[in-house]
Amino acid sequence: MDYGESVQKVLLRKIRKAEQDLMQLKLDYCRFVFGLAQRARVVSGGVTYLVLSVDVDSMVSTEEGTFTRPAVAGVPIDKPDQVESVQLGTDWVPEPRRG
Repeated sequence: MDYGESVQKVLLRKIRKAEQDLMQLKLDYCRFVFGLAQRARVVSGGVTYLVLSVDVDSMVSTEEGTFTRPAVAGVPIDKPDQVESVQLGTDWVPEPRRG
């Protein structure tokens, strides 16, 4: 293995690690800023959904230095065993807390 290949492998490992760290930071941001913990509930179009996935790649940095809300997919809360999840995009709000 020559020097160039060795440097490439080290850099690729560092890039993958940085990408994983960035994804985790974005997931943490979603949890604390948008309330998107695992199995969170959101409302879209007047229907409450159980969130099954969060697309952190859909988040965009704003001029104010924050991120836009991510696109999510979920199932209606009254049909939690529904096989197909519904793509809600970014048109959702967290379910109001009760109590």
